[in-house]
Amino acid sequence: MVLIFMAKMKYFVSLGSNLGDRARHLKQARLLLEKAGSRILRQSSIYETEPVDYQKQPWFYNQVLEIEIACNPISFLDLVKDIEQKMKRRPAFDKGPRIIDIDILLAEKTVVQTQKLMIPHPRMSFRNFVMIPLNEIAPDLVHPLFHETIADLARTTGDTSSIRKVEEAPQQLAV
Repeated sequence: MVLIFMAKMKYFVSLGSNLGDRARHLKQARLLLEKAGSRILRQSSIYETEPVDYQKQPWFYNQVLEIEIACNPISFLDLVKDIEQKMKRRPAFDKGPRIIDIDILLAEKTVVQTQKLMIPHPRMSFRNFVMIPLNEIAPDLVHPLFHETIADLARTTGDTSSIRKVEEAPQQLAV
């Protein structure tokens, strides 16, 4: 028997929900990530955010997490998609309403550009619903392609959509 050990990797992920009990859906996603072996290192406050691409839908609750898991980016994407499926995500159309959306934003300094996965997330720096919560927990983090801090990128999103904090971040764990 050969055992292969995968080193733990840190990821930043964005959670979003705009159907049903939005706060409960975010909590369920966090619990399922932990059940799958993730350790949540930091989590932002929860924000209520205006839809960006398709406006005729309910507002979202969004949150960003920093997690650690022994998983490569492609395997982690499979895990995230499995969690969305377990939570009964049924996308009606692109950018439409959804129970849960989990996006991988960053994977340490790793850059992945495949048909299946792009890390860093290609639209993250243009979205208040990502950059404001990410800036809350990791302002000094440097984007691996743009070589700018999250704080600098958060100031220049160009996104004019509304965002407001609805729940303060819990006490952060030691990293």
